[in-house]
Amino acid sequence: MDIKQIQDLIRFVSKSGVNEVSIEQKDFKITIKTNETQPQVIHASIPAQTAPAALPPVPAAPAAEPVTPAAPVGPDTSKYLTIKSPMIGTFYRSASPDKPLFVNVGDEIKAGSVVCIIEAMKLFNEIESEISGRVVKVLVDNSSPVEYDQPLFLVEPI
Repeated sequence: MDIKQIQDLIRFVSKSGVNEVSIEQKDFKITIKTNETQPQVIHASIPAQTAPAALPPVPAAPAAEPVTPAAPVGPDTSKYLTIKSPMIGTFYRSASPDKPLFVNVGDEIKAGSVVCIIEAMKLFNEIESEISGRVVKVLVDNSSPVEYDQPLFLVEPI
């Protein structure tokens, strides 16, 4: 099981409302337990022949009252396409502080155009657009950390 599959599993568990998921393969075992706020990886990567160590008990979180979602306030963004982050890292709008920004609001981009850089583990990765259109909004501040699949730009198709 690779890190992307583990991340997908954690997302699934947090969205599904399941309290605990265990997966066991040949030489790999993972258990994810959640309280209502955030999943926690409790146990991972144990060889089959080794006995698991005793884990300290996890204190139970107090039950939270259900939150009713507020009605969306603001402009309708359903007609826009989203450019999302393909990785975890730090988002940069230009190659260096003294260089011009890759894209600004109002710029037209084509598929394959570099729109930003994401630094991950001291590697600077140019992120190319997979869509063509006009940049409507930049959703992330320069030098901010981003997560996998986090929206970065809203683009109006042309």
